[in-house]
Amino acid sequence: MFEKISEHELPKVTESKAIIRFQDCDPLQHLNNSKYFDYYFNSREDQVAKLYGFKFSEVFKNYKTSWVVYQHQIAYIRPAVVSEWVKIFTRVVYFDNDTLVTEYFMTDEDMSELKNFMWTTSKYVSVETGRRVPHQKDIMHYLAATCEKNVNFKETSFNERIKVIKQELLLKQASL
Repeated sequence: MFEKISEHELPKVTESKAIIRFQDCDPLQHLNNSKYFDYYFNSREDQVAKLYGFKFSEVFKNYKTSWVVYQHQIAYIRPAVVSEWVKIFTRVVYFDNDTLVTEYFMTDEDMSELKNFMWTTSKYVSVETGRRVPHQKDIMHYLAATCEKNVNFKETSFNERIKVIKQELLLKQASL
């Protein structure tokens, strides 16, 4: 399930493109607030399957465990609108023995405008008992190999992190 996992060969930040669908928008043609979750979670699932060969279903089947959402922190910065192409970035920014924090953010196609930012905290649980359990050794190795080490999650606030992402986008635009 976790063949060839090495910290040096795996990208830490995953990226994909999506088009904002009419059916997912409100009457103002803005992506509905609840739909950001769908775009993020679908992108993450596709990204980790493609880049890491990781399938959530295998964790469920092999370990009888899964991650369940414990908390979201989300900021709606600029609207994503009907028919707009966006880029979605995801990465693990923290993990410990039974917790995982995934960072998600959305930009316009040119990466000049931050549209949305989210942290999702998930707990690792037994599907049989619903109680928290520690990550298995293979899972810890996978998380270590895919976690972004340059984010000091424990010492960075949500709002500070948004400022960092915005600054990174400005620097990318300036270098173009």
